[in-house]
Amino acid sequence: MSKSKDFTLGLLSGALVGSVIALLYAPDKGSNTRDVISYRLSSYMDDLTQLIDELSEEKASISEAKRKGDLVVEDARHRAEDLIREAEDLLSSIEETKAQQRKENKNETEQE
Repeated sequence: MSKSKDFTLGLLSGALVGSVIALLYAPDKGSNTRDVISYRLSSYMDDLTQLIDELSEEKASISEAKRKGDLVVEDARHRAEDLIREAEDLLSSIEETKAQQRKENKNETEQE
């Protein structure tokens, strides 16, 4: 056996033996002790159920936030692509205008 398995087995065995000894030497009757243990377990189960419900709600809200974030990112990507296309079109127009002006200047120079 590995050391971690030995440790775990020893820990569980010690906890079990300690629990039995504690019950045997408890100052209260067994029925009262069982009632207390039952009440505490019930309370812990209620707390655990509530925590699980809260975590489920958090997971749902996180999923919704992630979905909304993905939509924002997708929208930003489309807008950026549109801006890039507009900038490229504008640069093309500027280059065409410059080329046309050069051509006109060249024609004017030749006519003089």
